[in-house]
Amino acid sequence: MMSLRLLVAPTLMLSLILPATRAEQPPPKASHGIDRRQWNAPQKPFRIYGNTWYVGPYGLSSILLDTGQGLALFDGDLPESVPLIEANIRALGFRVRDIKWILNSHAHSDHAGGIAALQRDSGAQVLASAAGAREMALGGADRDDPQYGDMPDYPPVHHAKVLRDGEVARLGDVAITAHYTPGHTQGSTSWTWISCAGGRCLRMAYADSLTPIGAPGFRFSDHPRHVAAFHQAIATVAALPCDILLTPHPDASDFWQKVAGRKSDADAAPLIDAGACRTYAATAAKMLDARLAREHAGTGTK
Repeated sequence: MMSLRLLVAPTLMLSLILPATRAEQPPPKASHGIDRRQWNAPQKPFRIYGNTWYVGPYGLSSILLDTGQGLALFDGDLPESVPLIEANIRALGFRVRDIKWILNSHAHSDHAGGIAALQRDSGAQVLASAAGAREMALGGADRDDPQYGDMPDYPPVHHAKVLRDGEVARLGDVAITAHYTPGHTQGSTSWTWISCAGGRCLRMAYADSLTPIGAPGFRFSDHPRHVAAFHQAIATVAALPCDILLTPHPDASDFWQKVAGRKSDADAAPLIDAGACRTYAATAAKMLDARLAREHAGTGTK
């Protein structure tokens, strides 16, 4: 077994492939309003930068990191995403059984739904925040989640290893730092690491969702501690070491527009933006303020 060392931190493409063609008629939406088939549309895998690869479907990120001594996978997407993710990993020449870690952004079904199956197929250790591990063990049915009752459940994930805020996990040549960013869920976690290519190293940030979405009837303004934590999470994301920003939903960071601007698989320029995390956080702050204003005005919470 490979040893795992945890230390406390101080506080491109194979080819550019457009998403698969959709059916002429839009696919049916799930009962909770999410178009799962669109999120899970096939996407061929490709190198993002250095040892960092995109292996998810078109609408949901799943990020593969080759550490030199095993693979780390960020997010497992929907339960039905697993065959696509595993096929994409194999298409890149990697083996699913070489995944040593699966790290989660937040424990909703569209990012954690496939983790149980991926863990079964690979034997990987799942890493998450304390609250994220608890929600995954509940299959998403966590009453502390703002979207409790409005998101589908999924196969529970047991025995996740909890990383503390600011803790660094080292595997092979890579150090991955956990940054607690609660708000979208209580267990939301952002992750940072360094990827290098051609002698140039860039700071990679997988920043979690920062949208203030709640189930019908949920009011963030009724939970001042949650709101305070959300504001702190936004500040944390703004301060992340961040040359290339990745997000659980690619469109939240204009990822596909940036990818489309690349001239070759080695062209990192369109992806690099040292201010991307600050911009992402500033947009989130405006969304949260607008949500709270609507709640105080009694004009709705959507």
